[in-house]
Amino acid sequence: MQNTIKAKLSAMMFFQFFIQGSWYVTMGTYLGRTLDFSGVQIGLAYSTAAIAAIISPVIVGMVADRFFSANRVLAFLNIVGAVLLFSLTRIESFSLFFPVLLLYSVCFMPTMSLTNSISFANLGNPAKEFSKIRLFGSFGWICSGLLISALKIEPYSTPFLIGAGISLLAGVYALTLPHNAPVRTVEKAGVRQLLGFDAFKLTRDRSFLVLLVFSALICIPLAFYDSFTNLFITDVGIENAAAAMSLGQVAEVIFLFTFPIFFLKLRYKGSILAAIAAWILMYGLFTLGAHTGQNGFIFAVLPLHGFCFTFFFVAGQLFVDEKAPSSLRNSAQGLIAFATYGVGKYLGTLIAGNVVDLYSEQGKYDWISIWTVPFVMAIIFLAGFLFLFREDVRDRVAVQRT
Repeated sequence: MQNTIKAKLSAMMFFQFFIQGSWYVTMGTYLGRTLDFSGVQIGLAYSTAAIAAIISPVIVGMVADRFFSANRVLAFLNIVGAVLLFSLTRIESFSLFFPVLLLYSVCFMPTMSLTNSISFANLGNPAKEFSKIRLFGSFGWICSGLLISALKIEPYSTPFLIGAGISLLAGVYALTLPHNAPVRTVEKAGVRQLLGFDAFKLTRDRSFLVLLVFSALICIPLAFYDSFTNLFITDVGIENAAAAMSLGQVAEVIFLFTFPIFFLKLRYKGSILAAIAAWILMYGLFTLGAHTGQNGFIFAVLPLHGFCFTFFFVAGQLFVDEKAPSSLRNSAQGLIAFATYGVGKYLGTLIAGNVVDLYSEQGKYDWISIWTVPFVMAIIFLAGFLFLFREDVRDRVAVQRT
């Protein structure tokens, strides 16, 4: 029975990351090369995920905690998302593209925290088992990148169409996932509970608050990678950019599989510090590659993103699951998504878009200057997290009634 559940959870992760991987990586190239959007407009398009992560995950998490099974909420969001992704293939003006993409992001972003909470709720030992479930999400991302590159459709709207089809499939499949009834509470839900604000009580714990703040901060330089790496490597002449970027997901698979072993030694603080240090190295080699014109530096560094993503996000999600009581599990995962995919990446996309516009002219980009900015930022945030975060997961946060 447990193996069957693990197989279902693995397939859930595969579908969910295939959806985003099919269009997210190449959207910058499509918008910049085909629709001729500016750097700021591309940054704003990527910011929709961040805006949605600010608005929706905590509230949707509350709905899954109190009213509906998380798998049914996941099914609804994916089916509506499929319709919106299909609509994007018919839009060419930024004034319409942006709001439709924002609506889609409002549907999609909560699914990331929902898949985590569904997994945590159905695994006997999340610290040892979750990373092996999550690696199938990496498989999904890799497969989508390889498919897009093989079809040579990176500058076109077709990736959105592929994402729409998989989103519809994932929505139907979610109905077959384990049904975990929402936690019923005696007290009547007030406005605070209905808006998902109960999860913010967790910030009374100092370690939780520091982790939340720095999770948001480190996602600012991360937004440079998400928004402009595909454009960067195509601009320097690397072909099959989506497939090249999937090297990060290949490394992610390896590190997700071995993460429990490293985690025994590094724990939460060590894992997150290692991830930030790897991001510093990655942006440094991007800068060096742009300076020397040697694409070998770029190829060498692309797998690092998989290491960073695994050790940063998985460690953070496990920390949140360790701290949150069962009645706030979905809301707490929504809160970390709010900080990372929301506040952090929203600020990051705005900053990245303006930095790219500042260091570009008539379609020519000063990539040395562009990549220096996230390189310096990551150094500063590493130092801050090193001195301010104190790891203590023995005591759960006491959540009082309102």
